[in-house]
Amino acid sequence: MSDNKVAAPELSVLRERHSSKWRRFPSDVLPLHVAEMDFQIAEPIAARIIKMTTENDLGYLGPVPEVSAAFEKFAAKRWGWNIDPLYMHLATDVGVAVVEFLRTHAKPGEKVIINQPVYNGFHHWLEELEIEPVDVPLITGNHEYLLDLDGIEKAFAAGNRFLLLCNPHNPVGRAFSREELTGLAALARKYDAVVLSDEIHAPLTYGEFVPYLSCGDDASATGVCISSSSKSWNLAGLKIAFLLAQSPEMNAKLNALPEAMHWRASIVGAFAMAEAFENGEPWLDATLVTLKENAEHLVSELARVLPSVKTHIPEAGYLAWLDISELGLTNEEIFTKAKVALVPGPDMGGSVYENFARFNFATSKEIITEALERIQRAL
Repeated sequence: MSDNKVAAPELSVLRERHSSKWRRFPSDVLPLHVAEMDFQIAEPIAARIIKMTTENDLGYLGPVPEVSAAFEKFAAKRWGWNIDPLYMHLATDVGVAVVEFLRTHAKPGEKVIINQPVYNGFHHWLEELEIEPVDVPLITGNHEYLLDLDGIEKAFAAGNRFLLLCNPHNPVGRAFSREELTGLAALARKYDAVVLSDEIHAPLTYGEFVPYLSCGDDASATGVCISSSSKSWNLAGLKIAFLLAQSPEMNAKLNALPEAMHWRASIVGAFAMAEAFENGEPWLDATLVTLKENAEHLVSELARVLPSVKTHIPEAGYLAWLDISELGLTNEEIFTKAKVALVPGPDMGGSVYENFARFNFATSKEIITEALERIQRAL
């Protein structure tokens, strides 16, 4: 398989893998839960990992200017966004980056704004810090999900200084518009707040992606981008991410983070991430083609097999947000009866989402169909 054609292998091959996706549940369960793709690794990344291994180059992580230089070119070409590579800082993963930023800068008793339904990791990170989330839910309607800027302003006005943004959004797949993000940035500056923008799914946007930090002076003064190559190039196990500022003031906040955050990251991960941004675009473009085809296949198969389940094709990523309110099965029954592992909606924000589930379609069309037919047979 070349980088110009990306596809998942057969299920029997996938079951030989060692990641959590394939070891968490019994072998009779079809795992479509965790945000991990079933595709092959990009050739330049695999070659880099093999080279470092055969050359015994697996020591501690030192300076890696190759990462910021590669991302600088990638961001300018892909999104028209000009970064300052001196404002980039490495971390073990996105979760560690968020936790350490809030641990350093949030005061005891402060709360953090989130926009539910949202990635369950956000809840776990805040729980680790004993920080209470303030939910300003996305505005919904006809499968449209928008930032509630009025609600966010009220939360800022109430004294909440931090907003943890998921852009592109997991699980609903929104890539927020420049208008929305510019409005958010203006509010953050008005109330002296900080926006931590988790942009880990950004390279997997099918249309336009707008980085928060590209939205003018207000965004530069209030924002931190936190991202990684881990989702878009399927490298989660390599444990690497970065934090990026766009202004000296916000970079000063990043300089205040523990120095050990850098040393706890992976040398293999860092050079793999540099390789992804430098030479991984052919694989990425092929992956986007496959994912778009899979999303369309999922929608088509739902109409054929489970017409009561509603969803939409996301603007980014490989996660479908399913409305199962008319299915006749609960999330628990989908797992116990159909033997299909999805992420239950309540994991994204409580019981209000009990009639939703997140479905990972970054696999083969055959596995997508098998999952839906298993659910149909369980009705």
